[in-house]
Amino acid sequence: DAQESRGLGDVYKRQYQRRVRGPMATTTQQKPAEKKEKRAKKDNPMRKITIEKLCINICVGESGERLHRAAKVLDALCRQTPVYSKARFTVRSFGIRRNEQIAVHCTLRGPRARDVLDKALKVKEYELIEDNFSEAGNFGFGIKEHIDLGLKYDPTIGIYGMDIYCVLGRKGYRVARRKKKTAKVGHSHRVTREDAMNWFKTEFEGIILKKK
Repeated sequence: DAQESRGLGDVYKRQYQRRVRGPMATTTQQKPAEKKEKRAKKDNPMRKITIEKLCINICVGESGERLHRAAKVLDALCRQTPVYSKARFTVRSFGIRRNEQIAVHCTLRGPRARDVLDKALKVKEYELIEDNFSEAGNFGFGIKEHIDLGLKYDPTIGIYGMDIYCVLGRKGYRVARRKKKTAKVGHSHRVTREDAMNWFKTEFEGIILKKK
């Protein structure tokens, strides 16, 4: 009986040791696999962040000659015909009527968007605030004078400011926009705020300041 009890005790000890050592062994085995996954994510061309589009907007707040001058500024900067935007509501305090043209905007894509964004960030000295970045992985900022972007000053046009908004994305975003067989973009594949900040730092060697 004593020998049987000792044998059972040894069996229980071995089972206990296996239970204790089992999770430790699995964790040590998973570490190299996790490193491989991280390397695969970095090397994956589908994970590369690109500029989907660059939106430039000049809001004048009224229709007429000032709006046409702003359109000339965008035409010279973007080298394409701008689109006029209409007011959605009537605001009497601002003197705006519904469906009145009050702003102009342009949407740039490809290398032209990259060039204009580089010029605009050079005006800001490649410094942005954390609040410039959205949770969707995009960022935007404003410029007070359009002549800082390399355009010549024309006294007949004047000086205009503008809002610039950059939309970032990855390959595969098209599945959410196509007409047939639309699908959701996976949460792990979406561009986050941290991804956009890191992209800005690496691509433009930018500096992100905290809000004062």
